[in-house]
Amino acid sequence: MHSDPADQARLVQRLAALKTEHRDLDAAIARLQLDPGADDLMVKRLKKRKLQLRDAIELLQSALIPDEPA
Repeated sequence: MHSDPADQARLVQRLAALKTEHRDLDAAIARLQLDPGADDLMVKRLKKRKLQLRDAIELLQSALIPDEPA
């Protein structure tokens, strides 16, 4: 799908950025869950964002996998 090397490089960079953000969110959520005074709404929002990131990561990964002929 993305045969242009520049496009592939941009996708790889974006994928790395999304994975970093996902990992950082995971750590933030874990810290907040240890805090009994943490804002439950904030935790829910962070979890929702983490799921959105996971979906975006999966989409980019599938875009980077070359199509195989049937």
